[in-house]
Amino acid sequence: MTGIVDEHERTLAFAEVALGQIRSLRHTAIPRNYEIWYIYATGYNSALNKVVNETLARNGRLTDADLDLIYETYLSQLRTTDRIDKVGARVIGEIDDVMALITDALGMTATFGNSLQGVSQSLALANSREQVKLVIESLVKSTREAHDTNSALEARLITSKSEINHLQQSLEAIRVESLTDPLTALGNRKYFDRALIGAISAALKQGEPLSLLMLDIDHFKSFNDNYGHLTGDQVLRLVGQSLKQTIKGQDITARYGGEEFAVVLPDTSLRQALTVADHLRRAVMSKELKKKSTGEILGRVTISIGVSVLKPDDDMDSLIGRADACLYAAKRNGRNRVICEADPEYSAELQIQVA
Repeated sequence: MTGIVDEHERTLAFAEVALGQIRSLRHTAIPRNYEIWYIYATGYNSALNKVVNETLARNGRLTDADLDLIYETYLSQLRTTDRIDKVGARVIGEIDDVMALITDALGMTATFGNSLQGVSQSLALANSREQVKLVIESLVKSTREAHDTNSALEARLITSKSEINHLQQSLEAIRVESLTDPLTALGNRKYFDRALIGAISAALKQGEPLSLLMLDIDHFKSFNDNYGHLTGDQVLRLVGQSLKQTIKGQDITARYGGEEFAVVLPDTSLRQALTVADHLRRAVMSKELKKKSTGEILGRVTISIGVSVLKPDDDMDSLIGRADACLYAAKRNGRNRVICEADPEYSAELQIQVA
């Protein structure tokens, strides 16, 4: 009983620390934030604690984007890993059961073989109808036992095949979930990194163009500050929906982090990418944002977009870096616009970054 009381007091202490951090930093008391601060209080995840401490020391606060990234990096993957481990354990269990049945069947086959050998010898020595009858009855019994064992094995193999197919579907669902941003249903950062690396490799190998759009929601912080984080989430979903409606085919969309999104455009020149980007910008701007609880019209959402095109000596970081610089130039020059690396605003942005 003492151990139970101690555990109760210990976990309550962790809970109080978590709630205290939420209060002092004025975070919304949603399950994601509570989980982050509870794990922080336990000290069990040293990598999470390190990044939280470093971010607080550097910025004095944790933004919603910071919390999103921390959760995605240090917690959601742990849950996915646990689920994969459980499915893997079930697959191993199925295989162990089938192997045990196969072992039994092999044993029965060996026994049946010995029985046949014995029957052959017994028949050779049989001197009467009664002796032959006994030998045949023994053979029938052995044959029935072998048949029953094989039938059980066949039924179990059919069941195992169905179960393993179901487990494979579960693993695929987990894999897809691990690469999907839960709020917008777009690909997440891990998905984006993998997809971009593959797209760059294919474009360089085939000698085809490849363009990258990096886009950011204008004045996103003001939506959170003025209308609350639920409205902020609604803005993110609105942009995600616009991306899914506008970007089709082989093109790749992802939530890069926070209020920033990315679009990879294989076999797309800079001129074509600019057309896609402006079409996307207009699609987002055409939608009115309405507060769900009151029906109040909150205005329109706008985005700024930076566009880069693959060069022969590019890697992922350099391609993203130029698109990001174009995005910053779009922000610096009034927002709600598209800037590419061929525009003079991009050159000016590079000079500002160097200075």
